[in-house]
Parts: sequence; structure tokens; C-alpha cells
Amino acid sequence: MTLQQLRYIVSIDQYRHFGKAAEACGLTQSTLSLMVKKLEEELDVILFDRDAHPVRPTEMGSKVIDKARVVLYNAAQITEMTRSEKMILSGPLQLAMISTVAPVLVPGLFKYIGDNAPAISLQTKEMLSDTILDRLHKAEVDMGILSAPVGDPELLEIPLWTERYFAYVSDRDPAYAREVIPARSLIGRPVWIMKDGVRLLDTSSLPQSEALNYEHYFEGGRVGTLIQIVNDSGGLTMVPETHIDLILFSLQKHLRPIADPELKRTICLAIRKDYIHESLLNVVIRAIKSIIPATLLTPVMREEYLRL
Repeated sequence: MTLQQLRYIVSIDQYRHFGKAAEACGLTQSTLSLMVKKLEEELDVILFDRDAHPVRPTEMGSKVIDKARVVLYNAAQITEMTRSEKMILSGPLQLAMISTVAPVLVPGLFKYIGDNAPAISLQTKEMLSDTILDRLHKAEVDMGILSAPVGDPELLEIPLWTERYFAYVSDRDPAYAREVIPARSLIGRPVWIMKDGVRLLDTSSLPQSEALNYEHYFEGGRVGTLIQIVNDSGGLTMVPETHIDLILFSLQKHLRPIADPELKRTICLAIRKDYIHESLLNVVIRAIKSIIPATLLTPVMREEYLRL
């Protein structure tokens, strides 16, 4: 038994004619008759007296139709309730993000939501990626912003933007003389990272493919800390493109693009697959679009409205 079958028998009762009811339901008369017949066989009752003109429900059919109307009403109430819940723009919003994203997003998020949805109580938290995923599974946060791919079948992953890594190089390092730093030249030399505490990563001990995949080495700290260490202790570190405007202009001369290949990362927003607050999601999406340059945004971020 399906809600659709219940709608069919209510429509037949309303029109007292299989042809008119079929037209109202967008079906052929034969299809409508077949669906009603299947329901009658499932219930082991005859719902309509087909010999009557106009057609009318049997005594048991009338009782079933009365119950069907109640079921359809309650189903509509559930739909309306969830639709209202989707559209609500108030209440707490727990947003977790990795630390290399927080300085870029947090100020703009609070400004945008304060200006456009002040009834939302935004709470942001910086966490490691694994912690974000754990909190999402436990429904302890509403959304997470972290590096893609998440690769979790229980979560919905929305790519937000893709950005390049730049090298931030000490003026005492030989690489400072280069205008562009070949990615391969980074293999076999130490790079300041923030994984498991700030430390030098000796890439010579890594497989080549991993040596050029820096993304998972930058968690648990601020890029500004690494920049200060490079200034004081020499060497180089990696800076995501969206951080460039956060660096003092006088220090931006230390930045060098990386090429052959470019080193990039994609940042995504992750939510549980049962998350229903569609409007809250879109407020966050619109806020991010107001912060991140349009040239970096992924195609999905150019949609006017995302539906769950």
C-alpha cells in the first residue's frame, strides 16, 4: 500500500468516475484501474461498485477512503513541517572548520549572517578533520568545512572552492631568488608544516607522490605561525591562496607561485545526509560566496540555491 494508491481511491471517490479521476491524477484510466485493483487484492476487499453509475465506494470502501483521507492529511502535515523546518532562519548553527580555513572565513561569516540572518546564533569551532567528521557523525555539529575529498558515504560533500598553494620563502633561502618554484624542487628539502605540532617535514623520506601532496600536513595551527617561523628560522612553508590577503603587504614579496605541477587543494562543506535545514545551508553558502573570490569557486557554488 502506498500514499499514491490512497490518493487514487480518494480521487475516484471525489469524481465518482474512473476516467475523470485518472485525468486528475495524470494517469491513463487503465493504469488507474490497475493500481486500484492491486490495492484491493492487497487488502482483500472490493473498494468500489463498478457497476453503479456513477461509480461509488462499497461500504468497506467508504471506511477505507475515510481512513485514507486522514493518512493523506497527516502525510501532508509531515511534508509541511519539514518544509517549514527547511526554510527556518533562526536558532543555533554549529559550524566546524579546519584551522587553515578559519581565519579566511570566520570574520566574513559573522558579518554576513549578522547582516542578513541575525536570528541565527552562529558558533564556529576550529578542529582537525578527523574530529570534524566524528562530530558530524554524532550530530554534535551541523556543518563541517574541511579539505576534500572527505570520502565518507554517510556524509554529503559540497565542494566550495579550489585554491593553489604558494611557497612562502625566507630571503635567506636560495629559492628566494626564483620567480616561480618548480614543485619537483621541493622534493628532498625540509618544509615547515603544522601536522602533529609545528615541525620541519623532510620530504626526502616520502614517496614522490606524497611529497607533492601537502594538504594533509597543514592542520592544527595557523598559517601566520609558520610564516613567523620562516622569517625567524629560514626555510619555506606553504600558504593557501586565500591567505595571501591576510599576510602583511610588506611580507608578500616572500611568496612564490609553484608550478609543474601547481599544488592545489579543494575545500568542501560536509553535512549529514539526513540534514534538512536547507535555508541555513544556503545562508552559509551565500556567505562563503561573499568572502571567497568568484574565480576560485566551484561550479556548484555558482548555483542560485542548493536543494537537499
